[in-house]
Amino acid sequence: MTTFYTISKVASSKGLLSLVLSTTFVLAACSGLETTPPETPEEHVSVFTGKPGGIKLFGDSNQATTNVNMPVNALLWRAALDIASFVPLDDVDTFGGTIVTEWHQPAESSNERLKFTVFIVGVELRSDAVKVQTYIQKKLGKDWVDSGRDEALAHKLEDLILTRARELRASSVSETTQ
Repeated sequence: MTTFYTISKVASSKGLLSLVLSTTFVLAACSGLETTPPETPEEHVSVFTGKPGGIKLFGDSNQATTNVNMPVNALLWRAALDIASFVPLDDVDTFGGTIVTEWHQPAESSNERLKFTVFIVGVELRSDAVKVQTYIQKKLGKDWVDSGRDEALAHKLEDLILTRARELRASSVSETTQ
């Protein structure tokens, strides 16, 4: 019995010694790491990817956190929502810049329905910052069958979004100059 007690006491003290030594080595290894602060106070680095961007969750509580920028052009985003408002929306991702509609059946076409997806891919008000994809289905019997995309309709929707974004910009400029 005393032999078992002595062995367990030595083993537990070795385990404690091992824990203390490994903790010391880890802390010593971490002390040599250099961390460079972001170039600007507004720039945050993602914990997961290491890339700049994102929202700072922890840090100086005195720093104002209301300056969170949209990753897409706000005028294009608002214009896309305005143009897509005639169709029920299925999914809206503000930070990803994506709007997905539900299937919509125009009143003049009982055997055809459409769905479209809007991608706002830039922060500038430019024609290449908006991309629309339209999907068409035709009714065969009781089933709906995919019949491809309508590129002409997609370009018309892109033009409508750009025109609406320009109108929004013009109205905001005229409000600020008055």
